[in-house]
Amino acid sequence: MAHYHCVVCSVTIARKTDMVSHLKRHVNKGETEASYSGSSDVQFEEPTPSGQAYEILKELGTNVQLLPNHTTPQKSDTYFNRKMKTNRQLVFCSIAVLAEERNPLECLDAFGATGIMGLQWAKHLRNSVRVTITDISDICVKMIKENCELNNIRVDGGSRGPRAPEKAGSEAETAPIATLEVAKMDANVIMHLRSFDYIHLDPFGTAVNYLDAAFRNVRNLGIISVTSTDTSSLYAKSPNVTLRHYGCHIVRTEYYKELAARMVVASVARAAARCNKGIEVLLAVALEHFVLVVVRVLRGPTQADESAKKLRKLVHCQWCEERVFLKLGNMVDDTLPCNCHGSLPGKTAVQLGPLWSGPLFNTGFLRRMLSAAVQHSMDDIQPLVKTLICESECTTLKSLVHGSSALTNQVECGVVIKTLQSGEDGGPADQSGKRKSGEESGNVVKKLKPDVSLEHPPFYYSIHRHSIRGMNMPKLNKFLHYLTEAGFRVSRTHFDPTGVRTNATLQQFKSVLTKYSVPTCTNAGASAQMSVSAEKPV
Repeated sequence: MAHYHCVVCSVTIARKTDMVSHLKRHVNKGETEASYSGSSDVQFEEPTPSGQAYEILKELGTNVQLLPNHTTPQKSDTYFNRKMKTNRQLVFCSIAVLAEERNPLECLDAFGATGIMGLQWAKHLRNSVRVTITDISDICVKMIKENCELNNIRVDGGSRGPRAPEKAGSEAETAPIATLEVAKMDANVIMHLRSFDYIHLDPFGTAVNYLDAAFRNVRNLGIISVTSTDTSSLYAKSPNVTLRHYGCHIVRTEYYKELAARMVVASVARAAARCNKGIEVLLAVALEHFVLVVVRVLRGPTQADESAKKLRKLVHCQWCEERVFLKLGNMVDDTLPCNCHGSLPGKTAVQLGPLWSGPLFNTGFLRRMLSAAVQHSMDDIQPLVKTLICESECTTLKSLVHGSSALTNQVECGVVIKTLQSGEDGGPADQSGKRKSGEESGNVVKKLKPDVSLEHPPFYYSIHRHSIRGMNMPKLNKFLHYLTEAGFRVSRTHFDPTGVRTNATLQQFKSVLTKYSVPTCTNAGASAQMSVSAEKPV
């Protein structure tokens, strides 16, 4: 029987009449071009003996083959989302930063699918990382191994001993450029069995079911990155699912994206505290399709207690959307700076959370990520990382200096980390097989007391949400300058293109906005008067 393949959504339909009606629906919705049309990085191969035609896609110099319907997990055995390219590049930069601190770096891609993320790590970082890709599906494991051959990467049989010596002569030209391990295993199982320096969790939906296993064996000062794609529950579209998965009560607000990021960090902090570990948030990004959280693990019950203290309730006014975190203690004041509770009948405020009340960004880590993005020619995420740097410092104009020295001291959320020198082998193992720490491995770790005054203020206000009727608002950049002149810390935010992150209250925010807004009736009246005077006879 003949089959028809739709180039728009990659669906396969048997009947011609059904295919015609299917294409008409795409035309009515305006979807007349394929998602891969016009791209020079997409190629096609001949159908395999099983009847499946592979599509070859190239991203960041890495080739992967995709099955039909790869964008729909319910219809395909493997899943690949082209819109998650930003997510993959952010994760790559974070692992490149950690690879500068310890070498070799044992990292895990817990949900391989096509293996695109782990292949990029192994192909670009080479001997600095020891990549393990795992998936529970037999078809995914088979495809990952085929993609390894496609990129000239050797698949390790699972041994964690020393690598084989490189071959000389003509055989060196065909030698694999890197080596990684592919395992068919559940993510929770492999994280309980083995220890890793870097763990990336990207399941289809929420990742709360894998957080306990991730913190079970992660090494001290390691990094865990969590990608959550259950936007319906994160963005308050399904409050019952939010309460079931994250144990938080939230409502739809103007700052719902940052609310989702703080909710995911709170779940990560609770999972770490159950394993007597604390976290330092390095990065939290919430875009349209996903929420990415990158945290550094700090071992010890003291660090766990410090992280648990940052889980607090949020008081939110449902009328003017003013918000404030509750302070620690039994007798706390839950009143908001606004006057809505006195001028309106009934209760106007609700308590949301518990949420993460600490900082969401780390300037030192983001600067090193920007250097990694420039080094690996990732032009797509460089504007985003620069925005995150300004947001972490809560400033509008800041020079971004890329340090070229091989040995630098970096302060990251109260942890001073001395990176490795060029050519130095960091983190060697002694005769007992354990990794050396402290001065012996080239990493100097020292806890400092963080300065609360330097932390960026939580949440942001949308300039259009609080606009005044009948007034022309100033441009966003000018308004940021006006707030700075008034003595407030201000910056733009990646969560909302019209949002302003500032330490000013909502009343102060509105007073500055009112001061520099121009009434629209003045311009309209002046133009009307000019038109009337022009019509009068001389």
